[in-house]
Amino acid sequence: MRQAVIKRNTNETKISIILSVDGGDIESLDPTIRPTSGEIQNTGTQQISVNTGIGFLNHMFHALAKHAGWSLILECKGDLYIDDHHTAEDCGIALGEALKQALGSLVGVKRFGYAYAPLDEALSRAVVDLSNRPYSVSELGLKREKVGDLSTEMIPHVLHSFAQASGTTIHIDCLRGANDHHRAESAFKALALAMRDATSLTGRNEVPSTKGVLR
Repeated sequence: MRQAVIKRNTNETKISIILSVDGGDIESLDPTIRPTSGEIQNTGTQQISVNTGIGFLNHMFHALAKHAGWSLILECKGDLYIDDHHTAEDCGIALGEALKQALGSLVGVKRFGYAYAPLDEALSRAVVDLSNRPYSVSELGLKREKVGDLSTEMIPHVLHSFAQASGTTIHIDCLRGANDHHRAESAFKALALAMRDATSLTGRNEVPSTKGVLR
């Protein structure tokens, strides 16, 4: 089972995550982590609850989990009285750590993935490599200072933090779009679909690398 439980506590944030790459019921993995508020969606195949304290960040992580096929509980209490930086950054780091732990040795995964995702007038492309060589390039063309209560400068930083902690190479480009909400959401949905592609299982009992290892 490709699952992980992460608890990351600092003076700035306290974050708890349960993640299952393949969906399913995950509450039983750690009875101390329970959904509180935020964005919650439970279906027959996925359990998703995201409460970062930042509404638009909840929305982006919810979209990422939903379209990647994950089950995810993410609870964060951060120092939002300062600003959104520590919470957004640390949630990206913790989610990346959870994904890295859940995927383990990467034996039998496809490794590479790409996808396009539209949202009305916006269209984004994401290409990922589960390489254990973290890198992030995101060109989203965001123009507003904030979307909801999330600073737009934090959106590429969240993606960078997630890439660094998960050991993933991520390239995301918003190819067109007039609305920053649509541009950002189409980018996270494209990332979700690319991650779903890259983490899919090939049925081969091998690491997808000419080196025989990914590190």
